[in-house]
Amino acid sequence: MRNIVLARIDDRLIHGQIVTAWCRTTSVTTILIADNALVNDSFTQRLLKAAAPPDITVTILSVEEAGDFLKEEGEPNERIMLLTKTPDAMEKLANDGVHFQKIVLGGMGLKPGRNRFNKNVSASPDEVACMKRIVDRGIDMQYQLVPREIPINIRNLFKES
Repeated sequence: MRNIVLARIDDRLIHGQIVTAWCRTTSVTTILIADNALVNDSFTQRLLKAAAPPDITVTILSVEEAGDFLKEEGEPNERIMLLTKTPDAMEKLANDGVHFQKIVLGGMGLKPGRNRFNKNVSASPDEVACMKRIVDRGIDMQYQLVPREIPINIRNLFKES
């Protein structure tokens, strides 16, 4: 099994907070993006790879391919940041046997069908249910925009749902 040092749901994927805060805090060597649509979007792939620090490898795979990749034996000093846009991708990885002790929820923007829970997190009823299923499996899930913030347990964020 490869060494996942951070599993994060963030619909912006690679952006300033990832590059300046999370990459430094976690000392990652690889950013793995698991996204079924992005594997067929070479333009956005180039943009994301250009946004990453030059010493960090960016790999973009479908969710299924990412699951297979993460279950392989990793390199000795490998440190992976796993990014998905949505909780269902993270749940699929967990269902496929990928192990993570904790998932950090970053930004999920407001769009049709989603309800706002704070200024950075909006989720549909299905997405909330998905995150609750992840937590029910025993995986710690917290909202934390940047490492210096105090994490908020997902159950507290979605109390009313």
